[in-house]
Amino acid sequence: MTTMTKSAKLHPRNPHQGRYDLTALSKGYPPLLVHLTVTPGGEQTINFSNPDSVQALNAALLQHYYQINHWQLPPGYLCPPIPGRADYIHYAADLLAGPAGVPTGKQISMLDIGCGANLIYPIIASRSYGWRCVGTDIDPLALTAAQLIIDSNSTLKGQISLRRQPDSNSILRGIIQPGDVFALTVCNPPFYSSATEAAAANQRKRANLKLPDSPQQRNFAGQQHELWCPGGELAFIKQLISESVEFASQVGWFSSLVSQQSHLKALQAAARQAGAAEIKPINMQQGQKSSHLLAWRF
Repeated sequence: MTTMTKSAKLHPRNPHQGRYDLTALSKGYPPLLVHLTVTPGGEQTINFSNPDSVQALNAALLQHYYQINHWQLPPGYLCPPIPGRADYIHYAADLLAGPAGVPTGKQISMLDIGCGANLIYPIIASRSYGWRCVGTDIDPLALTAAQLIIDSNSTLKGQISLRRQPDSNSILRGIIQPGDVFALTVCNPPFYSSATEAAAANQRKRANLKLPDSPQQRNFAGQQHELWCPGGELAFIKQLISESVEFASQVGWFSSLVSQQSHLKALQAAARQAGAAEIKPINMQQGQKSSHLLAWRF
């Protein structure tokens, strides 16, 4: 069992500051109540080694902060930590800011590459800024689950649409159509290069959180295509950069999450070689975890 707090280093517009108020979250989402427990020190928490508890916490957060009343994932699908995902959206929004601040409303469109079943980025972007969002994925079941979330929440209808990527060897090709214009693309790439690497990383994470040893269990779950691909995130983002050249006139800013700081130098070099006019690496800090956002435009 472990407790989890959020760092004051989150983006200033990120609403997920400080400790989770589990009492308030449970009032808005009563199913969270059965997952509450108490630490030896007397603090209220949940069991973060239990994927069902993590999913219940996420559902409660989405209800409390984004008025999402129905959010459910198929078993075993990625259940991401919402505060960190919100950080990405708010830092990415800064890329679009002008003298009047961050633009809002449906005239701003965002493309989420690999939205998964959870639909986190489009939910946060549409509810925080009113943007129109398109989510894409190669997995039909993930898109079916994501569509159910849209259909079950009136706040999302007309704000989010979905597209299936028919070619597992392509990222933007087959998705961005003639006439499409996106202010921003976001992406949470597969981080690992193999199932073995993903399993080893999961074990390190569980050890850092002092969770029971369990090679099969991930507290945030994840399907194979969500977690790893040949070459890992470095190869995936390099391909994204390569394909982005073809759609330079249709997209304002391309971006991707980068989990390994050691990959940034090579990725920035790839963006320069592709002809990007501006490249921005942005450091994001969530508690003890550090991640990076790489953005580029032509």
